[in-house]
Amino acid sequence: MNLTDDQKKLLNGDFGEGAKLAMKVQVAIGESFGAERMVPITRAHVALSNQDADLWLAEKMVNLGAKCRIAPTVNPGFCREYFKAKNLVSQEDYDMMERTHNAYKKLGAQLTYNCTPYIDTNVPNFGEIIAFSESSATPYANSVWGARTNREGANSALFASITGYVPEYGLLLDENRKGNILVDVQADMKNDYCYHMLGMCGKKIGHGVPVFTGLPKYISPEALRNLGAQLNTSGAYDMYHILGFTPEAPDLETAFDKKEPLRKVTITNEDFEEVLKDISLEGNREIDFVMFGCPHFTLNECRHIAMAIEGKKLKKEMWILTSSHVKSIAIRMGLDEIIENAGGHIVPDTCPDQPCWHFLKGKVGLTESPKCAYYPQRRGINFVIRDLDTCINAAITGEVK
Repeated sequence: MNLTDDQKKLLNGDFGEGAKLAMKVQVAIGESFGAERMVPITRAHVALSNQDADLWLAEKMVNLGAKCRIAPTVNPGFCREYFKAKNLVSQEDYDMMERTHNAYKKLGAQLTYNCTPYIDTNVPNFGEIIAFSESSATPYANSVWGARTNREGANSALFASITGYVPEYGLLLDENRKGNILVDVQADMKNDYCYHMLGMCGKKIGHGVPVFTGLPKYISPEALRNLGAQLNTSGAYDMYHILGFTPEAPDLETAFDKKEPLRKVTITNEDFEEVLKDISLEGNREIDFVMFGCPHFTLNECRHIAMAIEGKKLKKEMWILTSSHVKSIAIRMGLDEIIENAGGHIVPDTCPDQPCWHFLKGKVGLTESPKCAYYPQRRGINFVIRDLDTCINAAITGEVK
């Protein structure tokens, strides 16, 4: 690879052993993909996991004296203060989260603990070269904002933050950002939940860069978040286009670089029904709880829930996972009080795939997010999946159809 003087100094250890190791890995990644050079980044997001391997690496880099040149935002673990106060977390798990917090603090990360930074806390500009890990963040940054990032792992995103560089390959190059699958959406896209279902059609869409046609003219940020999150739950998609909507797909000719698509796929309501059968527990049952926020819910969604349950009492507990940024504004607006009075909870800085939810093991939850239903299965928590308003109503009645 052709390295600049600064990159050579990093690799030679002039900036310390931590930066040297980070650069060594970044160069090796670049060589494996045939990259000719390293390019600077302007922002990053690290999908920390609060698990053994992630903590081991973070502490190793701290001990090697590493510091982030580009301060990354980070994914959630769980909110130590919230679960400690409710006596819902073991001392061992609390200590691991605290060590994770301290390690990333010493590295110089922005401790946002939010898996949707692309909506409000770390929003890139068109064409900006960045290093984002997190399964919903990469497609949103590439597709909606037109920034440029490969689908980084948590470790490579951290190393990019430390060095300030990424190897130039993949979606950083023009030719790899073009669509090659035409997806004609004939299903009824009546709400944000439908974009969850569209994203879960990855098996039918197949590998590549899809170009969606037939979608409404207005698509909410929440719907776009849902689409990217589920595309990476059902498959592996770093980027997509929506004809006439996303910045690099003003027309078919541009989206496909004047080439014919490799294949054409049609998505119907029947596809959504088939997907739901595969991923959801059967309905017509009592539920134990309702959970939202994988990916994290926005302030708009918290407000929607608050207005729907104001003055009512939930028969089943409701957990709404958000960033601390959203929770603080929800408190300021009185939304948190409304939800708490009804029997729900806005929980900041927390992922559903965390040991703090051990008390839900063996119970049946309800959610609108297939991703939320997918990850906690390994912890013995299973879900029925329905649209948002059906979930809200079920929390009130205690049952779902």
